Amino acid sequence: MPLTTAAMPLQFDAATITRLSTSGPRYTSYPTADRFNPDFGYGSYLEAVAGQKMRGGGRGPLSLYVHIPFCDTVCYYCGCNKIVTKDRSKAATYLSYLKQEIGMQGKLFSGMNQLAQLHFGGGTPTYLSDRQMEELMAHLRENFAFAPDEEGEYSIEIDPRTVSRDRVHSLRAQGFNRVSLGVQDFDPDVQKAVNRIQPEAETLAVMQAARDAGFRSISIDLIYGLPKQTLDTMRQTMAKVIAAGPDRIALYNYAHLPHLFKPQRRILDADLPPANVKLDMLALCIRALTAAGYVYIGMDHFAKPDDDLAVAQRQGRLHRNFQGYSTHAEADLVAVGVSAIGSVGSTYSQNEKTLDAYYEKLDQGSLPVARGIKLNTDDLLRRMVIQKLMCNFELSIASIELAYPLRFADYFAAELEQLRALEQEGLVSIDSEWLSVTLKGRLVVRNICMVFDRYLGMPRAQDQGAANVQPLRYSKTI
Repeated sequence: MPLTTAAMPLQFDAATITRLSTSGPRYTSYPTADRFNPDFGYGSYLEAVAGQKMRGGGRGPLSLYVHIPFCDTVCYYCGCNKIVTKDRSKAATYLSYLKQEIGMQGKLFSGMNQLAQLHFGGGTPTYLSDRQMEELMAHLRENFAFAPDEEGEYSIEIDPRTVSRDRVHSLRAQGFNRVSLGVQDFDPDVQKAVNRIQPEAETLAVMQAARDAGFRSISIDLIYGLPKQTLDTMRQTMAKVIAAGPDRIALYNYAHLPHLFKPQRRILDADLPPANVKLDMLALCIRALTAAGYVYIGMDHFAKPDDDLAVAQRQGRLHRNFQGYSTHAEADLVAVGVSAIGSVGSTYSQNEKTLDAYYEKLDQGSLPVARGIKLNTDDLLRRMVIQKLMCNFELSIASIELAYPLRFADYFAAELEQLRALEQEGLVSIDSEWLSVTLKGRLVVRNICMVFDRYLGMPRAQDQGAANVQPLRYSKTI
């Protein structure tokens, strides 16, 4: 059955999606992380924080990301920065260094350390024991001033296989009020193929425990395009997910990159669904979710109409950062932990990616900043344009001209010429006041944003003298 606007707030055009599907950024930042450079280090980060203080103590409450890299077992599909180990002593060592970094960041942001958003990601944050998590949260509260529970968003990613009902209630008592569950697929054969055996009953029990504990929002992560998946298995999984009724659903396209991620080499190419079937899976999922009343937020996210993400989008307050879509626009993002990426003022920075390098920097008494970038005026302008399109699917040209001393049509003349071709295909609408992504164009919004990305096609610093190629870690836009 073809999808129509009567069934969803977007149009599914398989031919357009197939033709435009290419490798491209997810725009959790602009410029994207592959443009960070090692010239931006600890000193540059200190300057960025000092600059925020000079401008009046920052622009409001902070967002804090905590990276816990450890996993007990490896999921074959995973491309995250993780450390698979059953040696729990490694987590204890990591926590001692993580607390040191948190203390340094807390002092650095003294006077502007009000926290309105917290996210624990990984890896598997619940790899930590209940006592370790309690001590870590207490340490965070010693260094940052948490907004009241009803005002703040404090979320944690959970592997349902690692928690009991009591642990879920304990997490709520420790201050978390939102939870994200990794599910990927309910089908047993698919789970076996990706080495993630997770019975449906186990996942549903954790969801019920979260509701009983008073979590305000429950999110589920799903992946389409996994080995052994078929349209029938996907249909069954979606029916079970919808029946479970999570507040948010993230539906990711599996990116098979075995040359980059060793665990994926255990997945047989022959077990992967072909591209046309993956597209049918996406159509099936969109149809099922929108028919069930979920709102298409953008990219791969859906939410119930009364969820904060959907409300923020309707009110034009939606933002996008390294954790995906967020309701806290323009909040400085402080990131702690190995490989974590933060955003302070007009800069981005990333921590060291290996434990040894991370520990070494902290032993030297410096924050473990490995690389980053300071945005110039053009970067800030293009970031604003891309953010508006990614979050709201429309852009007020007048608002850009008020924020920057330019005439939009002149500054972006080359980009508008490219967009005219997309306009003729019915993907965008352009007039003197607005640039809007149509219902047909929403699923390819990344392609539309790529028009404004001046770095695409330019060699990265690490590629100087090498072939001018796109970063290999870009995923397919659809």
